[in-house]
Amino acid sequence: MKIGITMGDPNGIGPEIILKSLNNLITILPDQQFIVFGQESVFRFYSTCCGLSWPDFTIPGRQQKIPAGHQLCLINCGETTFMPHPGQIEAAAGQVAFEAVEQSISAALAGQIDVLVTAPIQKEAFRLAQVPYLDHTAALAGLCRSDQAQTLFVTGNLRILFLTRHLPFREIAAHINRQDIIAFVQTAIKELSRIGLKEPSLALAALNPHGGDHGLMGDEEEQILRPAVDDLQSKGIRISGPVPADSVFHQAATGKYDAVISLYHDQGHIAAKTLDFYGTISLTLGLPFLRTSVDHGTAFDIAGKNMANEKSMVGAIRAAIDYRPGGK
Repeated sequence: MKIGITMGDPNGIGPEIILKSLNNLITILPDQQFIVFGQESVFRFYSTCCGLSWPDFTIPGRQQKIPAGHQLCLINCGETTFMPHPGQIEAAAGQVAFEAVEQSISAALAGQIDVLVTAPIQKEAFRLAQVPYLDHTAALAGLCRSDQAQTLFVTGNLRILFLTRHLPFREIAAHINRQDIIAFVQTAIKELSRIGLKEPSLALAALNPHGGDHGLMGDEEEQILRPAVDDLQSKGIRISGPVPADSVFHQAATGKYDAVISLYHDQGHIAAKTLDFYGTISLTLGLPFLRTSVDHGTAFDIAGKNMANEKSMVGAIRAAIDYRPGGK
């Protein structure tokens, strides 16, 4: 399998955890081909400052195609060589990070890589670079022209899908409606089936404390969430809810449900990262190819200090192999 990996923000821990992961995996997974999108100057910098072994990369010229038959390949992206400034938010860093994402997506759409694994980007650096997308998922959906991209977190036995993602908290309720829930769940069923979960049992998390307590603490459960669940059940979909959010994630982690529909970003992120911060993997479904990612950010405070834990990156690479539709 040809596994594409993007370096993420060059001022964060992405390059470090990629180097650590590859130094570990090239001997464990000798039949896999790893194609890294970024810049040689960035990886050389972190190899030196963190005291990490330099993997035996094949590095083609900027205009050359990805060579076949090489276990490790590093694709230089962009026209300007970047030198990292660990821990700093910079427009130039956002630009080179986006160029790596852009080139990797082009390679995936052209069939040059089978799956894509991404290291973390920095949203403010994207904004400073005038990148027309807020984050990875928006870029993937936009560049792939997909309106069905969904984020799935996997933490042990716990799987979480996110109805909404990067919204200010005060706007969340206004973005939750019956029609969107129904469409989201129908897409989720199809996408989960593609990665091996046939006819999954789902739970829809509640929005308000204690599931609203029959309207005593908010009416979204009675007016929006329960009617959506009823409609989905009438279509033969195995879904329960709304289930109070303070218990539904534990119930799913212990086997009652195959996946939980989280209504907003932190509702699901807190559950997954509390269960296993470094072991949580993010998958993007609904694209022409599978994308996996670490569940953490750029960790600017420890960038360049050889303190970053690569467990989530190793897990993301293994998940790309395990969950790829059509097999390994």
